[in-house]
Parts: sequence; structure tokens; C-alpha cells
Amino acid sequence: MPVVAIVGRANVGKSTLFNRMTGQRIAIVEDIPGVTRDRISAPCDWNGREFQLVDTGGLELDEEDEMTNLIRVQAEMAIDEADVIVFLVDGRDGVTGTDREVANLLRRSGKPVTVAVNKLDHPTHQSLAYEFYELGFDEPIGISAEHGQGTGDLLDAVVSHLPDETSPLVGEDVIKVAIIGRPNVGKSSLVNAILGQERVMVSPLAGTTRDAIDLPLMTDGQSYLLIDTAGLRKRGKVYEGIEKYSVIRALRAIERCDVAVLVLDGHEGIREQDKRIAGLAVQAGRAVMVVVNKWDIVEKDDKTAPHFEQNIRDEFQFMRWAPIAFVSAKSKQRIQRVLPMVRETAENHAMRITTATLNRVLGDATGAVPPPSNKGRKLRVYYATQVGTKPPTIAVFVNDPELMHFSYQRYLENQFRLAFGFEGTPMRLFIRART
Repeated sequence: MPVVAIVGRANVGKSTLFNRMTGQRIAIVEDIPGVTRDRISAPCDWNGREFQLVDTGGLELDEEDEMTNLIRVQAEMAIDEADVIVFLVDGRDGVTGTDREVANLLRRSGKPVTVAVNKLDHPTHQSLAYEFYELGFDEPIGISAEHGQGTGDLLDAVVSHLPDETSPLVGEDVIKVAIIGRPNVGKSSLVNAILGQERVMVSPLAGTTRDAIDLPLMTDGQSYLLIDTAGLRKRGKVYEGIEKYSVIRALRAIERCDVAVLVLDGHEGIREQDKRIAGLAVQAGRAVMVVVNKWDIVEKDDKTAPHFEQNIRDEFQFMRWAPIAFVSAKSKQRIQRVLPMVRETAENHAMRITTATLNRVLGDATGAVPPPSNKGRKLRVYYATQVGTKPPTIAVFVNDPELMHFSYQRYLENQFRLAFGFEGTPMRLFIRART
């Protein structure tokens, strides 16, 4: 789809406009500058015309601290990729020196620019938009992103500048992949390494990523949606209001993904919070794979990787089925293995087994280890059928569910895994009475 980027200095209401135009509360909105850092994108539709809308961090061209520079780089990349630019300014403040600098930057881009004058909440404020003719673009459009006034006129102007429609990419269903983990384990670095470009900001400062950022990717005939998330800290350490929103976004990303990629810090090792985060994904029924990052700085011999893998199996006993990859996002070491593993894991997560095949395995399992008896009553296992996918869900029908001991249920699950793989995905086994 064509790309439309919202650009402007800090705190002019870009994220509020982004949420208004997409019709969703995607971007975090606070009345302080610098909340948005990375580029956030979402599909947008106006009168049947679809485009990808991108929110950017505030451009402060005269400041030189590390975070401001990173935000500026992301905004400039959004400008470079955009087909149309919405230049958002604050009508109450009038034209500022930063607005003039941003206008010069946008003119050099050569892209179509529509000036939107925000915070004109009352009809009597519309005359304030005239001042922005000074910036040298077409007629400024007065809007109120908070109340929705004038956004229809703005969208009409944006759509008029879009390039001719192109046919959408045809491929398999999109695999949604959430990159999850503690702060500063290298989630954003991993996303950039997979994409092959500096798409999201990377900084040694914990908490750089705040929003859950959707990043589409097509490779080898398969469409992916990578979701970079904020690092999840212990509940007691989440104290800043903005960070609470970030945690909510990360949890929603887990809920809507197909595969959750848990990133561990190979140098620091496993922490208790890693297990809590993995538990959230398993509880949500998501497929999970483990990526051990920063493997390039680990002192190792030929036994280091097997020992670390065994440690993961021991610490994450509730998901011993999860595949593991050892990578370095910084040096790109083994990065090419990640997406094929994601794809295989997603296929297992959506696997459907025929009832006949399932019952052949069930018959072999009950024949090798007969069902147990309890107080003189024998458990009878009749048949099984798959009742759901994502995760694979199997109902086993018996004479009395209370006779099913948890150890025998675990045995049946292990036999199904042995027969069908199901690597990377949890399994749900329901015991039902035959009616």
C-alpha cells in the first residue's frame, strides 16, 4: 500500500491524529514531548482508498542528545519511505523556528506535503491557519485531531496525492510474530537484523521501545508481521504512566500474535522474569520459540550451547517443546535461521490432524499402556477428535473423566507429540464423558 507519514515537531498532536485517522487507539498519547520514539504504522482506509499511515517522533533539529538523534533518524527514514507527508503544526503556537526547519527538510524530500494546522478546536480559531501559508506549501487545513474536526478534509487532500492503485501482494496468510522479552535483551536489534535495515530504534538505554510496532515483511513467498514490543519488567518496577501503556501494548501483542519469539540475553543468562513472560505467551495459547541473543560475546567452547539449551529446558519445563536458536543480532550470526523456524512453528500451531489418524495413535498408546483403574473402576478411552487449532486442541472421550489421572493424560499428550511433532506449540487436551 502507499505510505503516508505524519511529521512535525514534538507535542503538536501527531499520535492523536494517527489514532483519529486509523480509528484505533494504537499510539500512546500523553501531553508531554518525546512519548513517540519509533515509527508506528497501521492500515488506514478513506472512501475505499487504502494506505499505510505512519506516526513518527517529534523532530527537534537543534538538539543533539542521543535519544533525540535516534528519533530524528527514524522520522527522516519515514519521510524517505513516504509517498505523501502530512506536516502537522500547532495552530495555537503559530509558526515556530522548528516548523521552518522541518519545512525546509520536507521541501528537500520532493514529496507531496499537506500542512495540517492542529488544535483549532473552535470555528473561530480557523483564521489561525492562514499564518502557515508562510511555510510555502499548498493551502493549510485547519483541524482538531482530538475532536475530529477537519480530518475529513485532510484525508481528502491526502488521498488526492496518493499514487495510482497497485495490486496487493498475493501470498499465504500472514504469520504474526511478537518479539517479547525483558528490557535491553536486544529485541529491537533482532527485528532490525531480520528486516535488514535500521527500522526501529536501538539504544543501550532500557525502555527505548514504548509502543508495539507492526512491521510487515514478505520473504520466500511468505508474509510476516513482526511486532516489536516494549520490554516487560517486574510489576513492582513499572511505575511510569507511559510504561504502563507500553506493557499493555506488549500484552496485546502477545494476544494477537501467532508466534511469540522470547528473546533471552545469552550473556546475562536466564532470569525469573524471562519465565514469567514465557508463561504469559503459553497461557495465551501462542506458539513460542526461544532466541538466545548476544551469543557473540559469550565465552564458549563446544559444550556451552548444549549446556545452555539444557538449562533452558530445565528452567522452562512448562514449554520443553519450544525450539531454540542461538544468534547475535549485532553481528547477524545465524539470523537467517529465525524466520524458517518461525514458519515451521506457526505451521505446527495451526496443524490439523484427521480423526482417523488421531485414533490410530490413541489406540497404539492405550494398547501399549492400558488406562488405569481407580477404586475398582476402570477408565475406558473411546476415541479422540481435534476440536481446534492455534493451539492444537484435542478432545478425548472416556466413560468417566474423574478416572483420568493427570499422569495418564500427560502420557497421552506425549504420545500425540511423539507422533505429530507439534514442536513450538502448546497442546490442549480436554477429557470429556461420552454421551
